[in-house]
Amino acid sequence: MSVSATDIERVLAAALQPTQLEVQDDSHLHAGHAGAREGRHYTVRLTSERFTGLNRVARHRLVYDALQHEMRSGIHALVIDARSPADVAVARTDGHT
Repeated sequence: MSVSATDIERVLAAALQPTQLEVQDDSHLHAGHAGAREGRHYTVRLTSERFTGLNRVARHRLVYDALQHEMRSGIHALVIDARSPADVAVARTDGHT
C-alpha cells in the first residue's frame, strides 16, 4: 500500500489541528536509492498550538505518533519541520521563514 501526501495531510490535520500544513512528496529525489523501493519520502512542514512548550524531539514524536499507521504502510523517510505559532512569529520578526 502506498501512502499519499493527501493521506498524510488528512491524518495530521485531524490529530494536530495545524494552522499551517504542507506535505511535499520528495520521492523523485531518491530514485535509484535502495530505500526508494521500501516506500515514499516526504517533507512535512506544520505549525500547531500542540507544539507550544515542546522541544524538537517531543514535537517529532507527536507527528510520528499521529502517522504510525502510515509509517508502516509506505513511508520510508520523513523530514519534519514542526513549529509553534510563537516560533513562526519570532521568525517573521527576525526576517526568517
